[in-house]
Parts: sequence; structure tokens; C-alpha cells
Amino acid sequence: MSDFLYSVEREFDLPVEILWDAWVDATALEAWYHPTDLSVVPGSVTSEPEVGGAWAVAVDVPSEGFVAYFYGKYTEVVDQKLLAHTLCYTQSEQEFAARDESAPHHRIVIDFDSRGMYSWVKFSQYGELPDGEAVRAQAGMESYFDSLAAFLAGTTPRTPA
Repeated sequence: MSDFLYSVEREFDLPVEILWDAWVDATALEAWYHPTDLSVVPGSVTSEPEVGGAWAVAVDVPSEGFVAYFYGKYTEVVDQKLLAHTLCYTQSEQEFAARDESAPHHRIVIDFDSRGMYSWVKFSQYGELPDGEAVRAQAGMESYFDSLAAFLAGTTPRTPA
């Protein structure tokens, strides 16, 4: 399952600590982890950013009449450098509740880099998708990154203690 499907990357005008927190904090994920025209199901997000820790999010897709459920386990966590996790997908609320880790899944690798007062993130997906679906998935993740940018625009840099 090492087939590279696509990646999306962006640079942000803020320190990497803030960018990292947006990806690992459940409250932050609930605020932005969705395409710009959709929203996260309130209370559906889990993020335990440690190896073996769970992550999960449900995105409401009312125009299609379903909820997209994503879940998995963190497989690598290097503070402010790397997050890797499995990605399972279902439209079944029951499957989402059960979170069967043996279900078919993809591998997600999220790289971070501190570039002075700027930060950079790259989301890469590995696995198998039907022909043409990787392009659609990449376009979807671009929209997620647009939501991330809007969320980060509303954050204020932390002042050193």
C-alpha cells in the first residue's frame, strides 16, 4: 500500500507551532477540517496525537445526503515535523462508531517545516483509488487547505512566556 496518490502543500505566514496545533488539537480540527462548502459534524472529532492514538472526523455532505466519516490511528508523531496516520473512510455511522482498524485504509503523511516566521505543511496520501479519484481527492484536499487558511487567519500568534 505504498502507492503515492497525491499531495497538497502550502506555506503560511505564522510560526509552525500554530500550524501544528491546528492539525493536532481536536477543537481546531472541528473548526476547519472540511471543504470550504461543508462543515464538520459537531462533536465528531477525536485527536490523540501520539503513536497508536486515535483520530476521527465526520464531515456533513447535505447536498449528497450523507456524512463522510474518516478515522484511523496515528502511526508516527514528531512534534512540529511529522504526523502520519491511517485513513479509513465510510458513510456508515455504525462503522464509524465501531472504528474497525482492520478495514481497508490509506496512509496519510503530513510534513511540517518551520521557515522562520513562516511555516509549511504538505499532506500526502498513499493507497489505491479508482481511476480519476486521486484528482478529485486532491481537489478536495485543496479545499480543506482553503478552510485551514481561513481558520489560521483568525488565530493570533502566541506571545512567548
